[in-house]
Amino acid sequence: MAITLTENAARQIQKQLEKRGKGLALRIGVKKVGCSGFAYTFDYADEVLADDQLFESHNAHVVVNAGSLRFLDGSSVDFVREGLNDSFRFDNPNIDNTCGCGESFSLKESTKV
Repeated sequence: MAITLTENAARQIQKQLEKRGKGLALRIGVKKVGCSGFAYTFDYADEVLADDQLFESHNAHVVVNAGSLRFLDGSSVDFVREGLNDSFRFDNPNIDNTCGCGESFSLKESTKV
């Protein structure tokens, strides 16, 4: 199982942790919401818990709990700027569809099992 970061995403994670003054990694996950079923969650990770998996790319770290890992496996995370907006973006091979607003997604049947 793996999650990778682009250089832009790694730089942004390092910048945010530095600005915060503490933290080990960006914690990403998946929760049930929205019109398509699931959405990504983001938080800071100050520690790696027993059911967490730690990934490193470009000297930055991402933590994912076991419950979200199967939904995120194989994903690449980028950080993009579009006009005045900037955000983390996923290239997630487990997604079947996204909603019109782009905030939620549904999963392929093989991932739901």
